[in-house]
Amino acid sequence: MEILRIEGLAKIFGSGHIQVRALEDINLSVSKGDLVALLGPSGSGKTTLLLCISLILEPTMGKIVFDGQTIFQKNGWAGVDMRRVRREKIGFIFQSHNLIPFLTARQNVLFPLDLVGMNGEQAESRARELLEYMEIADRADYLPSLLSGGEQQRVAIARALANNAKLILADEPTAALDTTRGKRVMELLKKIAKENQSAVIVVTHDVRMIEGFDQVIHLKDGRIETEKTNAQN
Repeated sequence: MEILRIEGLAKIFGSGHIQVRALEDINLSVSKGDLVALLGPSGSGKTTLLLCISLILEPTMGKIVFDGQTIFQKNGWAGVDMRRVRREKIGFIFQSHNLIPFLTARQNVLFPLDLVGMNGEQAESRARELLEYMEIADRADYLPSLLSGGEQQRVAIARALANNAKLILADEPTAALDTTRGKRVMELLKKIAKENQSAVIVVTHDVRMIEGFDQVIHLKDGRIETEKTNAQN
């Protein structure tokens, strides 16, 4: 079942002689459980596309349909409470983890639960479940500074899953990790996509990390240059 559809999406920064077309005519369909890789050189538009999909950055034109609801159409947002959509349906995994340094691993996972109104034993149970799922429950009461890079990234993934997100977006989630830890994080993302039926879109520059992905999309100069589905692998 389709969870995300993008049609003719474009993003233009600036105007006149300093105008930069960061994205041009992007068309994309992602289904529940899909694992999608966005590849391309620096400046190709990967992160810009991810920010548009996450409803953080407003496109210039095109259409975004998410979970059956039109979010952006032609040249403006479609009157949707985007903060609520992001809070309740989208999980974001940052390259630099972005864990709150003065909160423990458990508290970092509890934080987004509090934002959606879940607290008390229900929230504690959900946090424990997620940390166990990420195989880091034994570090639940550690501050981020006492965790390794791979452990911090697993906590960040647990936090992104806290709201039962239908769409997980990851911006270079393995960039700060060695190859072994990076592949482990990618395996976790595959597990999440298949077991939770969440769509997962990953920006990466490392082709070694995308084995088994359902779609591999190469961007160049803001356009989709090539697209390969699992059936073509």
